[in-house]
Amino acid sequence: MRADLTPRHLLMCAALLLALVVVTSGCGGGVDAQATAKKDPPPVKYSNSVLSFSHPAAWKAYPFHWSGGLHFQPMVYLSTQAVQDPCSTKGNTTSCGFPVQQLEPGGVLVTWNASNPPAMGLGSGSRIKVDGHEARRVDTQGGICRSIGADRTVDVLVQTSSLPSPLTEMTACLRGPGVAQEQKSLDALLASTKFASQ
Repeated sequence: MRADLTPRHLLMCAALLLALVVVTSGCGGGVDAQATAKKDPPPVKYSNSVLSFSHPAAWKAYPFHWSGGLHFQPMVYLSTQAVQDPCSTKGNTTSCGFPVQQLEPGGVLVTWNASNPPAMGLGSGSRIKVDGHEARRVDTQGGICRSIGADRTVDVLVQTSSLPSPLTEMTACLRGPGVAQEQKSLDALLASTKFASQ
């Protein structure tokens, strides 16, 4: 059997090939555009009488409520998972830990506290500013957050008034995968932090 490739046959083959390309590109051609358009939700704003900041929507805020006396004043917890009361009292002794027992993979826990005893200094760490206030930042592989399964601990102490005075402390526990992105989100949180005038 012999096929003659006349100009008409060539034109029909070209038209069929063009139609096939148009149909197949239309079926999946918008996937990249849809993926690009689907971004993380915008940051959420948190505010209390002491501080305000923006944080990823996946990090839910849990204000701390406690009627007893502590050597520190927890202000708010942020977490990608539900938190529990971190303190328990037996007799006259109150002990506190983290408000989650184990971080899930990709989990984040951020705590904001004010210390009660006046501090004489900020201690060691990288010098940074938070809302124009002197601060020290210490990034540790594992660190204190290792006890709840975190891969990284970030501690920031902020001097919000002249020393000696109570300091404001932010501790972040980050668990992979995704620690690099979690740290970028934490940096954005710190950059957005504002303290009420004291």
